[in-house]
Amino acid sequence: MTIGTPAPNDPVETSAIRQGQSSRYVLAASILGSSLAFIDGSVVNVALPAIESGLQPGGANISWALTAYLIPLGALTLLGGAIGDHVGRRRSFILGIVAFVAASLICASAPTFSILIAGRALQGIAAALLMPNSLAMLGNAFQGDRRGSAIATWAAAGSLTGAIGPLVGGALVDSIGWRAIFLLNIPVGAVAVWLAVAFVNGAQDKDKVQELDWPGALTATAALALLTWSLTEAAKPDSSSTVIGISLVIVAALGGLFAFIERARGPRALVPPSIFATSAFTGLTLLTLFLYTALGGLITLLPFFLIRYADYSASMAGAALLPISLIIGTGSRLVANLSSRVTSRLLLSAGSVTVSIGFFLYSGIGNPISYWQDILPGTLLIAVGMALCVAPLTTAVMNSVDAAHLGAASGLNSATARVGGLIASALLAFVFIRQNSNDELIESFKIAAITAAVLCIAAAASAAILVRASDKSPNDGDTTPLQRPR
Repeated sequence: MTIGTPAPNDPVETSAIRQGQSSRYVLAASILGSSLAFIDGSVVNVALPAIESGLQPGGANISWALTAYLIPLGALTLLGGAIGDHVGRRRSFILGIVAFVAASLICASAPTFSILIAGRALQGIAAALLMPNSLAMLGNAFQGDRRGSAIATWAAAGSLTGAIGPLVGGALVDSIGWRAIFLLNIPVGAVAVWLAVAFVNGAQDKDKVQELDWPGALTATAALALLTWSLTEAAKPDSSSTVIGISLVIVAALGGLFAFIERARGPRALVPPSIFATSAFTGLTLLTLFLYTALGGLITLLPFFLIRYADYSASMAGAALLPISLIIGTGSRLVANLSSRVTSRLLLSAGSVTVSIGFFLYSGIGNPISYWQDILPGTLLIAVGMALCVAPLTTAVMNSVDAAHLGAASGLNSATARVGGLIASALLAFVFIRQNSNDELIESFKIAAITAAVLCIAAAASAAILVRASDKSPNDGDTTPLQRPR
């Protein structure tokens, strides 16, 4: 036997094998758990017209079926990551899944739109707990190149489940009704909990974090809730401009208060100031906000538009989104390998520009609509551009902070993406309320597409200007936070 080669029964080798097997189950649990949030968002988008017809919320109010979920998800994801750092990521992950499934049952049985909104809000709270901790568990289970590969697999699987969601959800809406879509979460959640209990090591998955930042969390939640109400209310013809103006001033004041609280709390904050030690992280955060605001608007508006304007069934509208999820899912791992040879700044900038071109193509939509000429070309470009961005963005964010703040960093990035989707959903109230004629609806769709294209250009500029190779990662010494270790 060669000197230095572990014996067949070497404890070191056996431990490494067991650790590798356990890591695969951690990855599976993380994928299934986070898929609850991915699937639920995409399925509800397809079901919006059916919910509107069934519960009669009226005009722009239908957007609350989305925003009631996104407000707590966007505001509390930061707190959810910090809770995981404090009490244990596995424990927080499991609690989040159980709460999400319970909230799904409330949504499925909701007799009124108000009860549905309450259930959606509870889903958002639960998702804010499980989402950041699903990703933080990967940060504990994988290191170095394996971490980047695991994150790429996580992102790809999330995209693939997001692709299945609209198809299955659309079929359920057409055949059974919109209530059935929430029952999809029960078997997925059950398997995720079993994997987490059986295979995720909870003994060393938390860090010493002092008291949780409840003042920051409550201030952020109040600001986002009031901002959402203001944007939704502004879409109504009979809204008061004075009331809207006052509410926006209060939103700005709450935002300033949140910044003051976070600075005063220092390392105990939801958003520790040290996270923004490099301009790269600031650029990544801005890119995430701009890019996911545009994408969130598309995923919500396109199926609604196709059902209302082009008389698509829910299943057909769900299938229209399929290229996005499939290309992101299959392309993310390829891009993860490419990122070892191409800088993330280049990938993120090029991807954002590609997404922008796709949105500009939507603005030339014809009447009547041809899916193959008017929808598919733009959809393919958006999908390719997002595939270029997803893996480099997620890996860069995870590599830009120390191990003690993995939950906070993943929570901030996830929260930023959700806030982008929240803003898009609130702004879409201006589209939802303009259904008096097809001309109004198609004009609104074109304006939304051009707005999204401009946001993607801003995302590309954020990466090109602020993301620099000279920014160092706290995790890897002389390795930049935008490149996987070589």
